[in-house]
Amino acid sequence: LPSQHSVVRNALFCLETAANEEENHVYTKALMAYAFALAGKEEKRRALLGSLEKEAVKKDGSVHWQRPGKEPAVDLPYHRYRAPSAEVEMTAYVLLAHLTTQPAPSQEELSFASLIAKWISGQQNPNGGFSSTQVSCSPPG
Repeated sequence: LPSQHSVVRNALFCLETAANEEENHVYTKALMAYAFALAGKEEKRRALLGSLEKEAVKKDGSVHWQRPGKEPAVDLPYHRYRAPSAEVEMTAYVLLAHLTTQPAPSQEELSFASLIAKWISGQQNPNGGFSSTQVSCSPPG
């Protein structure tokens, strides 16, 4: 639907109202940043990304986001920690929000995005996939 469509305008109004709330969860901010990027709302996108950057975990030359109050991950010998799927997902939404902008992302944004991509790629399982937040169902026996 075009951004002028009443449904889209109403949805963006709801998102803009929610974005002004003080206590948004990091996952919510990540989703809203990407939604505003898709809608071309550059000022809102930048504001949310700025807020998210303050909450970023910067470690080992990479950047990611985790749930508030979560204990820091510990890498054990012979076992590499993989983040819960929700953290991979929200970090991926932040990456998408950085890369979905008009005009094209700045060199600074691309450099920061590469740090996010580095962390995400480190979360891949041995088969090249990721754990999922989606519930999968198997057909009955």
